[in-house]
Amino acid sequence: MEQILLVEDDRTLIRMLSSFLTGEGFRITPVTGQPQALAMMDSQRFDLALVDISLAEGNGFAVCSAAKQRDIPVIFLTASADEYSVVTGLDMGADDYIAKPFRPRELVSRIRSVLRRTGKRQSTVRIGELTIDTDKAQVMRNGQELYLSALEYRLLLVFLNNRGQVLTRGKLLEEIWDCAGDFVSDNTLTVYIKRLREKIEPDPQEPKLIRTVRGLGYRLEG
Repeated sequence: MEQILLVEDDRTLIRMLSSFLTGEGFRITPVTGQPQALAMMDSQRFDLALVDISLAEGNGFAVCSAAKQRDIPVIFLTASADEYSVVTGLDMGADDYIAKPFRPRELVSRIRSVLRRTGKRQSTVRIGELTIDTDKAQVMRNGQELYLSALEYRLLLVFLNNRGQVLTRGKLLEEIWDCAGDFVSDNTLTVYIKRLREKIEPDPQEPKLIRTVRGLGYRLEG
């Protein structure tokens, strides 16, 4: 899973992007300002940084400079449509920019393009008998392709991105919430977990991959 540092001081946008990008197979670490971003880059490895140019604490240009020193690709998120901000960011080595408001799927496309271009893209993940290719949105079991719905696939990516961790039903509902506004209920979640198990488990009645942790939630093993 690619590690993305999200530097943004709009908490509503942080929640929306974190949920959506996690569902697309990325691991997101959000921070709200320049000092936190610099500290995080010193303590963790990142494959890409999404950086808002205008921050309440510090500025995105300084974060970009620090990221490039660490060989981390940068995409600017900016409400500034002025040519100066865009040119300054690109001159500092930013790999791309996208102006707010933007469509989440366009951002995902930009992220994957930059990761491929910079050689940071890790598209294939293996767990047990499964092989997941996140570039192709393809899931194979023992060489045979499994056909998952969009929500089943997103649910699998959420489990994969939190492998070994117990995910409550509330957390799963938060992560798979449809950004287009479609409501995902608790009953719907039960149905999709059942359907996903039927497709990825050798024996859905005795699941070995997505385990139920009684009274807590679910955990992906492996």
